[in-house]
Amino acid sequence: MARRSLRTGLLAVVLAVAAFVVPNSGVAPTYVTLVKFEHAEGVDTDPDVLWILAVGSDARRGQDPLRSRGDALQLIGMDTRTGAATSIGIPRDSWVSIPGHGSNRVNAALYFGGPQLLGETVAGLIGVEPDYVFVTSFWGLEAIAEDVGPITVKNPRFFSDSDLKPKGFQEGKVVLRGYSVVSFGRIRKSLAGGDFDRSRNQQRVLEGFQAKLAANADKPGWIENGVLSVIDNVDTNLPPAELFRIAQAIAQVDPKKISGCVVPGGIGNIGGASVVIPNTSTARRYGDDARKDATIKSC
Repeated sequence: MARRSLRTGLLAVVLAVAAFVVPNSGVAPTYVTLVKFEHAEGVDTDPDVLWILAVGSDARRGQDPLRSRGDALQLIGMDTRTGAATSIGIPRDSWVSIPGHGSNRVNAALYFGGPQLLGETVAGLIGVEPDYVFVTSFWGLEAIAEDVGPITVKNPRFFSDSDLKPKGFQEGKVVLRGYSVVSFGRIRKSLAGGDFDRSRNQQRVLEGFQAKLAANADKPGWIENGVLSVIDNVDTNLPPAELFRIAQAIAQVDPKKISGCVVPGGIGNIGGASVVIPNTSTARRYGDDARKDATIKSC
C-alpha cells in the first residue's frame, strides 16, 4: 500500500510538470486527443465511476482524426472504489439516431460533429454519457504500442487478412507489438462474427494493455516514462488535476475485475448498404448494470 501511494504521488508530479513543460500539439506531432465531454443538464454522474469513450479513428495520413469515421468504439467504465472495470463494445456499423443528423452508422457521428457528437450518440444507445472522449489514429495506436512494448492477448481462433496480416494470428496466447496491435483490432472480414468479433478483439487489446500496466506498475520509472511518452504527443486542454484523476483510475483497475461486452444485434440492409441493427434494450441493460459500479451482470 505504501509503495502504491508513493507511485501515485510520483505520477501526480509527472502529470503536473508535464502540463507546464511538455510541448503542445502545435509543436509535437499529435497522435492522441483527449477531450472532456460536456454533460447535458440534469445528468447525474457518479464521481467514483469514470467513463471514457475510446475511439480508433479511421483517418488516413493528412486527414483530421477528429472529423473522420470511428473504426473502433469502446465505452470504458472504471470504478475507483472497487477497481472494477468494464468495456462496452459498439460495432462501428450500428445503425443509430445521431442528434441533428437523422439516422446513420454510429461511427459517422465523429465525422459529423467530432468527439462531443459521438459521445452524445453513444449515450443515446447505451444510456451512459462518457466523462471524456479519447481519440487516436491508426498510426497513433501503433506509436503507443511501440512505447508500451509487447502485450499478450488470448486469441480464441486463428484469423488472417490478405491485406492487413497475411500470416494471421494463431489460436491461443499471442504476443502483439506495434503494427500487430493495430491489425489485431482492425481485421473484420475474415471473422465469423464480423463487426461483433472485431469489437471483442479490440477489448482483448485493451485487456492486454491493462495487464502490461499491472505487470510493470512497480518497476521504477515505468509508469512515469510511459505517461511522459504519451503526454508528449497528446492534444488536450485538461488541467493536471483531471489528468491525474484519469491516470489514477487506470492505475487502480484490478485485472481480475475486468469484464467486456459487445452490444448485440442483427445484420440489416438500409439504402443498399449492410449495417448492424443493434439490440437497443440489451445495450441499455449493459448501461444500467455498469452505471453504478462498472460491472455488467451478464453478456
